[in-house]
Order: sequence, then structure tokens, then C-alpha cells
Amino acid sequence: LTVDNLSNSNSAGSDSSVFFLSGIPGLEAMHIWISIPFCSVLTVALLGNCTLLYLIKTERSLHQPMFYFLAMLAFIDLGLSTTSMPKTLSIFWFNSREISFTACLVQMFFLHSFSTMESGMLVAMAFDRYVAICNPLKYTTILTNSVIIGLMALTRAVLIIIPLPFLLSRLPFCQSHVIPHCYCEHVAVLKLACANTMINNIYGIVLFLFFTGMDLMFIALSYIRILRTALSLASKEEQFKAFGTCVSHVCALLIFYTPRVLTSVIHRFGHQIAPHIHILMANFYLLFPPMMNPIVYGVKTKQIRDKLCLLFLGKDF
Repeated sequence: LTVDNLSNSNSAGSDSSVFFLSGIPGLEAMHIWISIPFCSVLTVALLGNCTLLYLIKTERSLHQPMFYFLAMLAFIDLGLSTTSMPKTLSIFWFNSREISFTACLVQMFFLHSFSTMESGMLVAMAFDRYVAICNPLKYTTILTNSVIIGLMALTRAVLIIIPLPFLLSRLPFCQSHVIPHCYCEHVAVLKLACANTMINNIYGIVLFLFFTGMDLMFIALSYIRILRTALSLASKEEQFKAFGTCVSHVCALLIFYTPRVLTSVIHRFGHQIAPHIHILMANFYLLFPPMMNPIVYGVKTKQIRDKLCLLFLGKDF
């Protein structure tokens, strides 16, 4: 079924509470092949993040604030992957495109909540690195309540995303019910409404610019302080060691924010870009960070690398 076929069947008189996800418009014939890399990446993400959670839970030496934040990040990545990919793969494999409006709103809420949670968690991890390098003697004292700091980031995400589905639920959808996407993304669903969507658009833009901008500002301030402190250290070895503790976090920042900013800009302003590029980028944004974060932290963090070698190879390095 193509988008046109779905539109025709929808206009013929389908239930107004039912929507249809098109998958990747223009590439319907290749869905089965596209599902192979999607499924592979999802499998790596699930295995990697579950392994991280297992290590942090079972290894007492990893019961530290930095690793508690990492465990929360792994939990968020699992949520981000599993909220969208099962439905996406069911479209690719079984042509199961139908989704109720309520289920669509629920999926949208969790997708955007987990995405906002990840941004907040990266801010908390930047603060963790700031304290570890700029105020190491008080590290344990300041970050005693690291779990509470993490929960605050999760709560903030839920509170600012809750209005999105409620604002959307008040709108009428009297024309097409075909969502040209693999999942219920806010902007994609909003474009189907046959009413004034100014409030929804303004709230969506404010969310992106204000909260993402605020998160990036806090991260930048943390790293300015880290840079000043590290460069003031006497020896090159101490400077290198200080910067080395931030490598994993910097990689996680690039992995998350680069596709997020690109996807948002393309979705709102890239009208000349082919629809399938929009959708592929949006899926890349959801799948790439959950796959890469456990790999980056597994390779770059010595404590985790040692425990992984012990777990899988039976020896320490």
C-alpha cells in the first residue's frame, strides 16, 4: 500500500479515531530491506544498554554517581528504542499501518518525553564532570543525591511534554488520517489537523528552542569551567587525564544533539528535501544514540571496559 492508496481508503469513510502510518513514503517497495539495518541497530541498542544496566547493578565498584547517571541514560535509551521501533518494524514486515488516535498520542508522549529526558540527563552528566574536575574533594558530598538529580531531569521532561498530546487531542482531523511517518511524531500529526494550529506550533518551537537551548547553555558553561580548570593544572599528564574523563560524555553529546538539531531544522524548514530523507533522519535520530552510547562508554570508560572483559572473556585487562 502506498500513501495514495491509504488516502483513498481513508477518504472512502474510515473511522475518525483511526490513523495510518505510511512508513517511509516513496520507499514502500524497499521496506523489507530497510528493516534489516533497523532491526540490527535495535538489537545492538537493546543488548548494549541491557549489558550496561546489568554491570552497573551487579558491580559494587560501579556504584558511583557517574555510573548512576549512566544507568539512567541506558534506561532512557531503552525507552527511546522500544517506543517507536516495534511499530516501525511491524509496518516494514507485516504492513501493519493502523494505529488508534489514543495509541498515537501515547506513543508521541513517550517518544518526546524520553528524548527530552536524554537531553536533561546529558546536562546532569555534564554537571557530574564539572564537579569531578573542578571540585574533586567535594565530589561525593555534592553528588550524594545523584539519583534525585536524575529523577528531577526525568520529571521535568514529563511535565513539559504532557501538554503536547492534550493540545493535539482538541484539534479536529476531518481530512486525511495518513501520517507520512513511521511513528507518531508531533509535527507530522499536527500537519493533518484541519484547524488553527498556532498554539501547538508555538509550544513545539518554544520547547525546542527554550529547553534544548537551555540544556546546551548549561552544558557549555560546565565545559568552559572544566576547560579553565584543566588548563590551569601544572602538568600535561594531569591535563590529559582531566580531559580524558570527559571524552565519553562529549561523544554522547555529539551523538545526541547533532541528529536532533538536524532533524528539527529539516522537518520545519527543509521543504525542498525529499520526504523519505525526513523520515530516515528522524529514525536515525531515535536509533543512533541508543546504539552508540553503550559502545562509546564501553570503549572509553576504563572501569566499564574492564568489567566487560571480565564478563565476556573471563579475564581483566
